[in-house]
Amino acid sequence: MAKVAFIGLGVMGFPMAGHLKTKGGHDVTVYNRTAEKAAAWAEKFSGHAAPTPAEAATGADFVFVCVGNDEDLRSVTSGENGALHGMKPGSVLIDNTTASAEVARELYAAAKEKAVDFIDAPVSGGQAGAENGALTVMCGGDEAVFERARPVIDAYARMVGLMGPAGSGQLTKMVNQICIAGLVQGLAEALHFGKRAGLDIEKVVEVISKGAAGSWQMENRHKTMNAGKYDFGFAVDWMRKDLGIVLTEARRNGAKLPVTAVVDQFYGDVQAMGGNRWDTSSLLARLEK
Repeated sequence: MAKVAFIGLGVMGFPMAGHLKTKGGHDVTVYNRTAEKAAAWAEKFSGHAAPTPAEAATGADFVFVCVGNDEDLRSVTSGENGALHGMKPGSVLIDNTTASAEVARELYAAAKEKAVDFIDAPVSGGQAGAENGALTVMCGGDEAVFERARPVIDAYARMVGLMGPAGSGQLTKMVNQICIAGLVQGLAEALHFGKRAGLDIEKVVEVISKGAAGSWQMENRHKTMNAGKYDFGFAVDWMRKDLGIVLTEARRNGAKLPVTAVVDQFYGDVQAMGGNRWDTSSLLARLEK
């Protein structure tokens, strides 16, 4: 059992911290900007809540962070009362936020100055993956540190991999989001076409999902998409944040991402329709408006 802190109890962080307590058997202290949510977590999981990130991190062997973006991440780690101010030498800061590779490298250096280790560890699998403890975790950092942290991360993961040095986890998450953007747009167009052609969508998917067209998105989202229901996962606002990170990195490294750029614009159209909190499969709603 390790002494663990978890900072950020959103739709992902709340269940992830729970798995660290229940499946991992760790002593977990949490912090959330909204104190009521931290208190609710502590009551549900018989854990502890702290008033600041630094106090949550004090004495912890591993400190996990899962917040919204780069600036949120800087605030709760190196800002006033940030976790790094409370962490002990030799402890490990593990960031599950989907953020830029730049901020990952920045925090790696800031942690080293305090004799603390750092791993960027963004996750994929959405709210359902977090609740089921079945996330895919893409890590960047030092191999020896990764091997120490992996048994703890396993509490909320089905797949954990070290992708390279600091920032590599975030870069891998960008690859993940590029793939998803194209797949969802393709599925949306396919369902839209099939419906306009008068086909029975369930029969169509039953057949094509067993061939080369099959995907997780098709298997898990076609029914809700066909029914025009879009409240089953990763929100459009979050996807646009992630694609913004992707496109910024692409401008830096020279990668050409025409499909990703267009799909990002399509998600902007969905936002204009009022679909900010719809899930990413709502690209179909744009075609059918």
